[in-house]
Amino acid sequence: MAKVKQIISTKILNEGLKYIEKNPMDNLDKLLSWSEKLVKRENHKEIHQKFARIIEDPGNNWYKLIERYFDELSPATRQKFIINFMVNSGMVGIPIQYEMQEKYDCNVPWAILIDPTSACNLKCTGCWASEYDKTDSLSYETLDRVINEGKDLGIYMYIYSGGEPLVRKDELIKLAKSYPDCSFMAFTNGTLVDEKFAEELGNLGNFGLAISVEGFEEETDMRRGTGTYQQVIRAMDLLKKEGVIFGFSTCYHRYNTESVGSEEYLDFLIDKGCMFGWYFTYIPIGKDAVTDLLVTPEQREYMYHKIREMREKKPIFTMDFWNDGEFVDGCIAGGRRYLHINANGDIEPCAFIHYSNVNINDVSLIEGLQSPIFMEYKNNMPFNKNHLRPCPLLDNPEALQKMVYNSNACSTQPIDKEDVDDLINKTRKAADHWAPTADELWENSREKVRM
Repeated sequence: MAKVKQIISTKILNEGLKYIEKNPMDNLDKLLSWSEKLVKRENHKEIHQKFARIIEDPGNNWYKLIERYFDELSPATRQKFIINFMVNSGMVGIPIQYEMQEKYDCNVPWAILIDPTSACNLKCTGCWASEYDKTDSLSYETLDRVINEGKDLGIYMYIYSGGEPLVRKDELIKLAKSYPDCSFMAFTNGTLVDEKFAEELGNLGNFGLAISVEGFEEETDMRRGTGTYQQVIRAMDLLKKEGVIFGFSTCYHRYNTESVGSEEYLDFLIDKGCMFGWYFTYIPIGKDAVTDLLVTPEQREYMYHKIREMREKKPIFTMDFWNDGEFVDGCIAGGRRYLHINANGDIEPCAFIHYSNVNINDVSLIEGLQSPIFMEYKNNMPFNKNHLRPCPLLDNPEALQKMVYNSNACSTQPIDKEDVDDLINKTRKAADHWAPTADELWENSREKVRM
């Protein structure tokens, strides 16, 4: 039934897109009319209604983002974004995921984050991947199997990290071609993007990039090495030229928060062609982790306000992995919305939680989701009633400690095998300092809802 629905949905929207391409902005109402036939879930109906309100106001920043979508992206990218991301990942995939959750009594995610390789051509300050064994990698056959098994569970979104995933860009292109109904994205340092690769992505349409950048030149090169910033800018120019969907991935820490949260920074990245932006706060993982990079409560609050402010005025979609917990009811890891598979094959609850019971080379994807630490996540979420304190490591370290003990999960850190007690000792003080600020923000947010 799901396959039939997917075929019908794709056919309806393909016909709509052919018409829309002739005069996109003037005919958006017709596309919405077509898509209304596909919307069944109540939350999807709410999103559909929001889009309808957006297109009634050409001065709205979201309307301007839609204009950018039609003006700047290649035809293949536009089509695949609507069909693969909005229809397959959303309308078709999510109901299947809920069905599979009931069937297997475990979390089933919306997306899978997977590391094709641990190899990387950079050595960034504070990055746990710099400690990885550079020879770790997942075979092409394993990557292919994960996607196959994921699709059976209703998962159509696959995200690559690492290491530097573009070390294997030819194989990743091959996978995207093999699964034309799925959406793919890679977190990348951008230094391996060249003309040929950018052109391939533009023609392919279902493979986008999130490029790591730490601010302007001084801040980026401070963590990533001299000359990295200029390579990032060149990559963005190449991708924009070919109409590839891409965005930025920025880690904010004690020494760059005010810069990356500025309007000047966001305006610059919009001009370079970024359609979205991921903000992450620094997490001290690994034996050489620099705890001095942890943000202050004042800086995290600054980002809380700035990102919400920019979402109301800028033609770009921005997300804060931690501070947006209130919109997704807390932590999204542990298979609730995503999981992580590292380059050694360890199935982890989160890219930042390096503890596991099983390896994808030994078990199926659903068995990984049923493993002890994943069930601990399922049974203990949310970790805090205040969803501005969502994380079991950064905000509720005792919760992570308890889950690792209860599940007998082992450290997957390749060199230091970091004990959970040692790890949470790095974040306990930050959690305590953030709590009063977060509680005040949460109460103010709930008050606005009640009003």
